[in-house]
Amino acid sequence: MARGPKKHLKRVNAPKHWMLDKLSGSFAPRPSAGPHKLRECLPLIIFLRNRLKYALTGDEVKKIVMQRLIKVDGKVRTDVTFPTGFMDVISIEKTGENFRLIFDVKGRFTVHRISSEESRYKLCRVRRVATGPKGVPYIVTHDGRSIRYPDPSIKVNDTIKYDITNGKIRDFVKFDNGHLVMVVGGRNLGRVGHITHRERHQGSFDIVHIKDAVGNTFATRLANVFVIGRQKPLISLPRGKGVRLSIAEERDRRLAEKERNSSLKGCCTFPFRRLAEKERNSSL
Repeated sequence: MARGPKKHLKRVNAPKHWMLDKLSGSFAPRPSAGPHKLRECLPLIIFLRNRLKYALTGDEVKKIVMQRLIKVDGKVRTDVTFPTGFMDVISIEKTGENFRLIFDVKGRFTVHRISSEESRYKLCRVRRVATGPKGVPYIVTHDGRSIRYPDPSIKVNDTIKYDITNGKIRDFVKFDNGHLVMVVGGRNLGRVGHITHRERHQGSFDIVHIKDAVGNTFATRLANVFVIGRQKPLISLPRGKGVRLSIAEERDRRLAEKERNSSLKGCCTFPFRRLAEKERNSSL
């Protein structure tokens, strides 16, 4: 048997949501130990090279991060395999761009640009509420943060609005019926909706029933639910607003966009076509 931690990751064994092709090598970048799990994170090298196309090779990504140009949640990261995860804010000051890692309805991390104002905070799900040495209360969030002296009303499964600049809790949202949530695991990954009710099962998994913006209902485990607001989201959502379409609805939307684009292209070229015909007739 092998001894010690694994240091390599085969390309075919990499998470599918990284969307790496099979024929560009045998290996994939293995994420470093950090705040997010290997199969739930996106390494910086994948984000900069494969998503933003700011680099062609891993060596170019290393040259970018070693210039201390990339910040994750307000801290400079020089590790190309640093694991960024759900709700993390990636800032590139040289280009003035800010991104939030968030899922689309197909369960992939999307390149979601946000404003500089929104990049100052992130949402964190409370994993644990406990009391430390000398009776100091603290909470532990989904991204590995320990925050001392929280509001006594904050409980497990609630969501806090965490200020990245000063490390304080701006606001918090209770896990309650009617609140807006995003699914962060399971087959409904990336869908957004309001909680209708919660089924409690002693000794098993609690089930949460959710209704999205167009009236579709679905259910998932309690551990897969992340509260993102009360009636409106505290963050901006990517394209689609977390509503999953059926295959037929996706086809209809794609055909409608194609038809609209072709009509716009025809309208734009129509005056120039008439002018060209007029000049050709006058020359004859």
